[in-house]
Amino acid sequence: MAKIKKEDITKTEATETEAKAAKKTAVAAADKESVETTTDAKLAKAGKRSAKTAKEAVEKEAKEVKKTQTAKAKKVEAVKPKQNPHVKKYSKNQKASKALIEPGKMYGLKEAVELLFKISKVKFDASAELHVALHIDPRQADQMVRTSTSLPNGTGKSVRVAVIATDELAAAAKKAGADLVDSEALIKDITKEKFDFDVLIATPDKMAEVGKLAKVLGPKGLMPSPKNGTVTADPAKSVEEFKKGKVEIKNDANGIIHVAFGKLSFKPEDLYANAKAVVKAISSAKPAGVKGVFINSMFVSSSMSPSIRLDNNETIKEAKEAKESKIK
Repeated sequence: MAKIKKEDITKTEATETEAKAAKKTAVAAADKESVETTTDAKLAKAGKRSAKTAKEAVEKEAKEVKKTQTAKAKKVEAVKPKQNPHVKKYSKNQKASKALIEPGKMYGLKEAVELLFKISKVKFDASAELHVALHIDPRQADQMVRTSTSLPNGTGKSVRVAVIATDELAAAAKKAGADLVDSEALIKDITKEKFDFDVLIATPDKMAEVGKLAKVLGPKGLMPSPKNGTVTADPAKSVEEFKKGKVEIKNDANGIIHVAFGKLSFKPEDLYANAKAVVKAISSAKPAGVKGVFINSMFVSSSMSPSIRLDNNETIKEAKEAKESKIK
């Protein structure tokens, strides 16, 4: 039997060890390649999904933006006030009335009142009106205008006056010409939003009861106020004043005052006197919160007639004259 040398055993072991190491290395290399291939495949697949998702997200976002813009456009369109169509054609009477008013000219009050009688073409007794645009912010309490004045020649229409007062004062008001003086019945009717009067007068001691009706009276412009003389301890005197031609003057939500100062059945000088009384009351009622210019523009007109623009300075000057001019 051949004798195995120690050196041969050592070489064999070394060869086996090398073979195992080589095999292990090959397996590791194969596993690494397999992992890399799988990872690349996964990344490629994930990449495709990410691109698709990104594209979908962009399209979705674009749709949302378009939808929002459309909604905003509709909202703006809804809020924008619709303008009345411009009258392109005038009737024969309208053309004749407009032809009597000089374009661009600002008239004095006396001249404008005279012109009202010429431009009115209606077949009924037209009202004469004054419209004043004020330089105020009607949302501010310290810029509100509310006053009253007595027209020297009356308003030309009957005024129904109601009085809420104690029995003794109510009787005196009835004697002075009040139309309604039953306080209990009046309060019940007002609660039911039934208004059979044009002016409501109350005494200070009754304002606690009347104050509860503010939500009903306020929107109708009938809430009594000390500023216009409808809250007073002497209701009989106030009744006489309103019956003779006392008018309330107050601005609307746009800062404009509209006042009827008589009828065209009046004599020209009587209508002129009434107009001056109204202008004087307005120019004297400048609120403390208003700085600078108070009156922006003034116009006079009659029922269904074109308007005549007034010269502010000239009109106020006429209104403050002590001696009233006569219109011939």
